[in-house]
Amino acid sequence: MSRPPAATISTDVDPRKIIHIDMDAFYASVEQRDDPSLKGQPVAVGSPAARGVVAAASYEARAFGVRSALPSVTALRRCPTLVFVRPRFDVYKAVSRQIHAVFAEFTPIIQPLSLDEAYLDVTANLAGLPTAWATAKAIRGRILEETGLTASAGISYNKFLAKLASDHRKPNGQFAVTPDMGAAWVETLPVARFHGVGPVTAAKMERLGIRTGGDLRGCSMEFLRTHFGSSAGWYHAIARGQDDRPVNPDRIRKSSGSETTFDRDLILAAEIEAGVQEMADDVWAWCAAAGAFGRTVTVKVKYADFQQITRSQTLSLPVDSHAGLRAAALGLIRSVLPTAKGIRLVGVTVSNFTPRAEGGLPLFD
Repeated sequence: MSRPPAATISTDVDPRKIIHIDMDAFYASVEQRDDPSLKGQPVAVGSPAARGVVAAASYEARAFGVRSALPSVTALRRCPTLVFVRPRFDVYKAVSRQIHAVFAEFTPIIQPLSLDEAYLDVTANLAGLPTAWATAKAIRGRILEETGLTASAGISYNKFLAKLASDHRKPNGQFAVTPDMGAAWVETLPVARFHGVGPVTAAKMERLGIRTGGDLRGCSMEFLRTHFGSSAGWYHAIARGQDDRPVNPDRIRKSSGSETTFDRDLILAAEIEAGVQEMADDVWAWCAAAGAFGRTVTVKVKYADFQQITRSQTLSLPVDSHAGLRAAALGLIRSVLPTAKGIRLVGVTVSNFTPRAEGGLPLFD
């Protein structure tokens, strides 16, 4: 739909005005912006190695069915002309800071979800714009001006609907779900698109004959409790377009981690330790930029037979140096070495953060 007329909104209490901003193919778009030869090309951010995984895909690549988390070999099979680009997380984080600075021009009530998406409460926007629609349009314009990148926006009276709406006019568009249309609009959508309904739950709902929001709305609370336990209340509410959660700018990030799948199963301790150190380096780069230092270090190991284990250590003081994080991670991986069977994946995570340092990045999920 196009811009909804203001006259369609009629409630006794003024609804909140919430915008969900989602950058369009963020990592891939940054790469296409910085390398003009990639424009118009099917681009995948990630590794083309046999065990590589696509971290992000341009819209040209998506036309071939290439998506994030797809194995690289499958992606190349679907799109033989796919161009792989190694990720540059330091660049993506820098661009994300620019985007968040734009958000702050319009509202202080910002809840980032990742580097490339966030909720904004613009019920009282700092720019004095009359509608949330105009505010979303202005934000998208400023992002384009500052970064050269496009963003899509969903506008509604709650977070659940705003997030659904932001996907409705992608790329480089916006869509509004007004209070008088919310419940009816939700009824038409497949439940697999709902935030909080993952693939496993969607498959379970399919088996129960629940395919759309309308099907979900037709389920009694008793039925939902029987089949979905403590999630029943959430499903009952969203089927009616209801979500009372506020935009929460103080939601603290609980951890930061990085993992890699090796090109081949590794047995040699030196190679495995090198992989762990590389992941520790990635995590430290984020910690240092964010001014975020945690006391708990965790190493994850996945063996060739897909058995997975973790080893953790909680220290008395935060790990506040690159060398300290490396040493902690190496100590943990050495507790499972030597190994008789190959290791296909390792990961390093830091958690149990202390309050962020002044001037650091926001510690949001």
